[in-house]
Amino acid sequence: MKYSQFFIPTLREAPGDAVAASHRLMLRSGMIRRLANGLFAYLPLGLRSLRKLERIIREEMDSLGALEVKPTVIVPGELWKESGRWDTMGDALLRVKNRLDGDFVVSPTAEEAVTALVRDDLSSYRQLPLNLYQINTKYRDEVRPRYGVMRGREFIMKDAYSFHADDASLDETYEKMGRAYRRIFRRAGLSVIAVRADSGAMGGSGSEEFMVESEIGDNTLILCKGCRYAANVEKAACKPDFATLSTAAAKEAAAALPPVSRIDTPDVKSIADLCAFLKTDAKAFIKTLVYRVSNIEAGGPLDGCKKTGGFVAALIRGDLEVNEAKLAALLRASEVSLAEDADVERLTGAPVGFAGPIGLEGLTVVADETVSAMVGAVTGALAKDVHYRDVAFGRDFEPDIIADIRIVTAGDRCPLCGGELYEKKGNELGHIFKLGYKYTKAMKVSFLDVDGKARTPLQGCYGIGLDRTLAAAIEEHHDEAGIIWPMSLAPFEALIMPVKYEGAVKQAADSLYAALTTLGVDTLLDDRAERVGVKFNDGDLTGIPFRVVVGDKNLAAQPPLVEIKRRGGGEARLVGLDRAAAVITEEIRAELDALNLE
Repeated sequence: MKYSQFFIPTLREAPGDAVAASHRLMLRSGMIRRLANGLFAYLPLGLRSLRKLERIIREEMDSLGALEVKPTVIVPGELWKESGRWDTMGDALLRVKNRLDGDFVVSPTAEEAVTALVRDDLSSYRQLPLNLYQINTKYRDEVRPRYGVMRGREFIMKDAYSFHADDASLDETYEKMGRAYRRIFRRAGLSVIAVRADSGAMGGSGSEEFMVESEIGDNTLILCKGCRYAANVEKAACKPDFATLSTAAAKEAAAALPPVSRIDTPDVKSIADLCAFLKTDAKAFIKTLVYRVSNIEAGGPLDGCKKTGGFVAALIRGDLEVNEAKLAALLRASEVSLAEDADVERLTGAPVGFAGPIGLEGLTVVADETVSAMVGAVTGALAKDVHYRDVAFGRDFEPDIIADIRIVTAGDRCPLCGGELYEKKGNELGHIFKLGYKYTKAMKVSFLDVDGKARTPLQGCYGIGLDRTLAAAIEEHHDEAGIIWPMSLAPFEALIMPVKYEGAVKQAADSLYAALTTLGVDTLLDDRAERVGVKFNDGDLTGIPFRVVVGDKNLAAQPPLVEIKRRGGGEARLVGLDRAAAVITEEIRAELDALNLE
């Protein structure tokens, strides 16, 4: 391709709102342009890199036996009502009506669409396992899109959906997908961290996220200094920092305590205020927080519970914080959020800051595991300006549910090896789930097993964000001058740069361009009538891996020479014009082979 025939509208400066490196460089290099907030169009240069990423993904999916399909982007609302997500997805779901007043969805994900497609034609166990994938446009009405294509409203996803007759089959595909994802990201030149993750609104049992470390990351990763433990903070666990008491030991400890007593605590609401007032440590307090629970699933711990009423009380040790993602997953709800002050006062009979578990009625009480080891604690007394002391778990109150609902932070101990945990910021590029029966049961999918009995298939889900992955490659591979593409994603592999595109230089540049093209190298020939400094700057900005400078001085040597330089590393070197195409081709293939290594 000749530069004069291509469209690469480079910019000297990026817009002021472009704070992420990938956002700035994708705009400046002419890869993308913004049409509206959160909506970006790919220009020819960016689309070439996107297509190369698609090819890597297709090769890996096809090698697993996954079959590509193309669902529609506009999906009937009835399917989302069947799954229950018409309401639970909230405002992120773009709902539209057609001229006949029918409900439709601009697809943010394709579980409903693909499950409906399989449901219509699945009849026998002989058709399983079945693994379908798509690479398609999605839309989520993000409240605050940012960082360019890293978090846009419209985006491109690879989604795969597998259907299985039993757990063993699902487990096998899940493991194969995990290995394929590691290959995909390695081939894209990315250093990913695989972490245990919360399934969130997708539902299901097991899930794993593939993250890249990033200063602009939306996720907090919890990692171990002593072993390979890695988890999203929403899912992370830690080694207990308390002694678990047996039932007998707890009763014995409680019996040695004096009865619960009231303490007047005027205008003392926070844990910090209590610590100062009572001259003690936050670990001596039990915090009681009231949460509103949204969209509780059938079959969960709150299903049919008369005490729920859309709210629960969460208990946790005073020095810790409640992990709302863990709490929502435990309750099988789409979301939990702190109750409004008026609701807290209505439900507990006391202002915010004075709730406690003793005498708390009408609410399901969920206690963190740390609370089960507390003897002689301080709690709110369900009355303004009053607290209780000498409170014992098991003697003075019994929660309905005990579970791990704490936020794990840096400095906690690893649940596997006991090593120190630390934090990193990261961005999610891919996520794999064991969905189980969540969608197949809700949407009434069935097949006949070997005995002729109707059964519901298990399902897995496996997603990769293509825009995010492309942006992440730029975040990991750039310098002050521009992008430094991994060979596998470079829009062009070689850039021929004549100092002046005329006479013997033009003839040599054209000859080298023809040779590289014949050898299958994606080559861009900069035939513009621009100063060489402008060409150099644009070459660095666009990040094409090999730059070949063709000039009169080197061509006058015997044999004629050209200058080859690898973008981002190594010194410029002179190579014979007659050997240049072979040298470049060999080095490109070596780099691609290295990325493809297991």
